[in-house]
Amino acid sequence: MSFDAKDFLARAQKKLRQGWPEEAFDPAARPHHGDHRLNEPLSGETALLPSPARPAAVLAPVVAREGGLFLLLTQRASHLSDHSGQIAFPGGKIDPGESPLDAALREAEEEIGLIRARVHILGCLDPYQTSTGFRVFPIVGLTQPPLDLSVNALEVAEVFETPLSFLMNEANHQRHFRQWQGRRRQFYAMPYENRYIWGATAGMIRNLFERLYS
Repeated sequence: MSFDAKDFLARAQKKLRQGWPEEAFDPAARPHHGDHRLNEPLSGETALLPSPARPAAVLAPVVAREGGLFLLLTQRASHLSDHSGQIAFPGGKIDPGESPLDAALREAEEEIGLIRARVHILGCLDPYQTSTGFRVFPIVGLTQPPLDLSVNALEVAEVFETPLSFLMNEANHQRHFRQWQGRRRQFYAMPYENRYIWGATAGMIRNLFERLYS
């Protein structure tokens, strides 16, 4: 199926979540989506779900350009203690009293200078549990150029865009393996040009595809 930008936006408006049920915020609850999803059929383990989960939020910014729709991603700074150099969405921990939306928009402003007033919220993805102990609440937003970004070099090494026509093509959703904590772990990967999109970020992109096209 060829990718169509208008069709993607129509599907997003119709099929994305408009929030989460209260139980999704229970730190001891077991979400369906996460790093464990591809591994439990292989190993029968539940160890990839540290409990209780710590809440975090990310913004998945869709950039509408004349040439189509693009997903804005960051490469984390190499000196960071967690997930250094990896590709990620702008986002981070949810502060006390914040909603996931507030946290995602705040982090996007702090990390890459994306002004929240320039973001039109399309909806939410399913909560995603990472093997590092975070319950991530992903929010999809639409923005248009000029973006006038200002990258915080303390957190982000680079900002780039990847065509949604590539990311929403299931043929590009690869399954890779890696040894982690002495075990063979499976994860989604979507290599594009010289970028290696993998792990939780690829898992959330896969969730976007499943919600819109499955």
